[in-house]
Amino acid sequence: MSRIARKPVMIPAGVKVAVNAAARTVNFEGPKGKLSMTYRPEVGVKVEGTKVEVTMDPAIVDIGSNKAFWGTTRALIATAVQGVLKGYERKLEIIGVGWGAKVQGKKLVLTVGYANTLDVGIPDGVKVEVNQTMVTVSGPDKQAVGEFASKCRAKRKPEPYNGKGIKYTDEVIQRKQGKAFGS
Repeated sequence: MSRIARKPVMIPAGVKVAVNAAARTVNFEGPKGKLSMTYRPEVGVKVEGTKVEVTMDPAIVDIGSNKAFWGTTRALIATAVQGVLKGYERKLEIIGVGWGAKVQGKKLVLTVGYANTLDVGIPDGVKVEVNQTMVTVSGPDKQAVGEFASKCRAKRKPEPYNGKGIKYTDEVIQRKQGKAFGS
């Protein structure tokens, strides 16, 4: 039996969780926003007081990937509760002379050493703030925040020789020595 999935998810004050068993959806509402998720048919979700319990029929636990679905559903519910309560944040740092970013409407415009600027569309539910060369991506949905930050980083990955590029602030770039000329 899954040990993670057995543990109930506690609902903190200020967060509302509603389960629609017919549509297999769980709705979350909190100070940072609203989220909704659909869970697998092998799993059952119910709200009891101040906790959410994820259940599964013991007869089908060891069939295929059912145990993984059980634990994953519980982890996704815990992530969503945390997201609507406190939110998630990723910080990116743009390193390069004359490089930068700015927000124009629903787009993040990156100036990262190419002849033209690169536009990255900002998805709904994600908030982007730019302070010179620091880009802060935040929102209640952990997956949307991480995916948008990853798309921005992919536009100009950090390179190991000069250190230029877009990197996460907590990322460490191993620097390499260039070719040595002369004797």
